Amino acid sequence: MDSMASDDSNQGAAAKPKPKPPPLPLSVRLQLAGLTAAIDAVERRDGTVNRCLYGVIDRLLSARASPRPDASGVRSYDVTMDASRGIWARVFAPAAADRPLPVVVYFHGGGFALFSPAIGPFNGVCRRLCAALGAVVVSVNYRLAPEHRWPAAYDDGVDALRFLDARGGVPGLDDGVPVDLGTCFLAGESAGGNIVHHVANRWAAAWQPSARALRVAGVFPVQPYFGGVERTPSELELEGVAPVVNLRRSDFSWTAFLPDGATRDHPAAHVTDDNADLADDFPPAMVIIGGFDPLMDWQRRYADVLRRKGKEVLVAEYPGMFHGFYGFPELPEATKVLQDMKAFVDSHIPTPKLADA
Repeated sequence: MDSMASDDSNQGAAAKPKPKPPPLPLSVRLQLAGLTAAIDAVERRDGTVNRCLYGVIDRLLSARASPRPDASGVRSYDVTMDASRGIWARVFAPAAADRPLPVVVYFHGGGFALFSPAIGPFNGVCRRLCAALGAVVVSVNYRLAPEHRWPAAYDDGVDALRFLDARGGVPGLDDGVPVDLGTCFLAGESAGGNIVHHVANRWAAAWQPSARALRVAGVFPVQPYFGGVERTPSELELEGVAPVVNLRRSDFSWTAFLPDGATRDHPAAHVTDDNADLADDFPPAMVIIGGFDPLMDWQRRYADVLRRKGKEVLVAEYPGMFHGFYGFPELPEATKVLQDMKAFVDSHIPTPKLADA
């Protein structure tokens, strides 16, 4: 970005002005204002969450599952995975399919501490993913920090895959919607993108060799939430001007999620060449980055780590886009990113072998 350049030799020069936010529709600006106000209202400075107030906001923002297909032909229902830990999933599927569909296991954002698959924006994203990708989407409700710190969310993500693998499919689907667990993709934005990385790595290292049916064919870390003690140029430049993410909210999330006493250089947050420990079979990745996201420097570094470790990685950047942009269908880029994800899915579905003549 040109605005990131500076003349360090000119000690007396005035600081460059902050970049201006991209023009956004009024409806998007209002939704962003409401979202950030809700986040700030429930997050306490000591790293805890006001769960009483959060419960009210959660009920106001949540959407019920709908077994009746919507205008795009997508229906939804909820499945219990582990009642003892409160792990469940919302399944999004077409009413019928003429071939086995890939499965997308999805992890929502919220700084590891907030939200669920029922929250309106995530419910809407998964509906659009189902329709655009031609896939069955399984959106996982994992345990939240700070009540459940690292590695609880990662444990829950792996267990969700084990749940599907043990059943050989997605519970609740009838014969009219067959699925192919051999083409399973993981997707998630923000904290969910961080979870995608760590769950994929754990699955590849420990569970994939013995899995009955489920094979992770690719991953979508969408504007994944990574960090470190260092303040990157994009974090500093976009502080106070980019919506959703700022240094205070980021620090809160890491304080809530990481083990007591850990710094932001913990391997959960700070994925580097030295600590990545990527499994040999780590799946192909499409890393999605917004050009107005304070976390974009961390996301680019993450993609570079994957490359240097010899993994297949595609970086898709969307200029001027803020953190969480793809959750707003009013934006043309929100449609474009789904089209790009569809192309990635199609390119990573194994070609059926022809029968011997």
